[in-house]
Amino acid sequence: MRKYIAEFIGTFALVFCGTGAVIVNSLSEGSLGLLGISAVFGIVIMGIIYVFGAFSGVHINPAVTIALVVGKLMPKREVIHYVIAQVLGAFLASVLLYLIFPETQTLGETLPSEGIISSFALETVLTFFLMLTILGVTSQKEYSHLAGIVIGVFVTGIILIAGPISGGSFNPARSLAPAVLSGNIHLLWIYIIAPMLGSVLAMLLWKFMVSEE
Repeated sequence: MRKYIAEFIGTFALVFCGTGAVIVNSLSEGSLGLLGISAVFGIVIMGIIYVFGAFSGVHINPAVTIALVVGKLMPKREVIHYVIAQVLGAFLASVLLYLIFPETQTLGETLPSEGIISSFALETVLTFFLMLTILGVTSQKEYSHLAGIVIGVFVTGIILIAGPISGGSFNPARSLAPAVLSGNIHLLWIYIIAPMLGSVLAMLLWKFMVSEE
């Protein structure tokens, strides 16, 4: 049960702080900017990893969970519990943000600004590299203590790249809750399918590389 609580709280923190930063930036005429928003996501992920890593591994992302199951690095029976915890945490965060900022229109949701194809490609490719980074830094015990820093900085970097184009999600739960609660779900499929595809492809490549050693 502790691992599911950790996933719930971790995803709540990610969505509350991350999309909260997007909302604050919008309501304050860009006071945070892309760099500020990216840094919030990265720093929060960094903190969550060090707080809850020992309990659940800190997926806080259905795409990561699905990829780990595909790679047989976690039991199939735990998938539904992990994903439910992540989605519930994301929805609670978005509900609270709506209550705090009722004037917001989008709740920090992700929407393409430069076309569907470019957004889908960015979300897929950058999630692919995010998953490889996660696998690389967590598979070596001598570097595991750096996992939070490496992953947090990497997330900051890829949001800086994709933010102006796709919104920089790489996480179905992060995009699902704001989209559903704001009623803008017509392009939600991009932020569900693309991260899943990217993370699974990364896992397949990782398993191939490891098997060749």
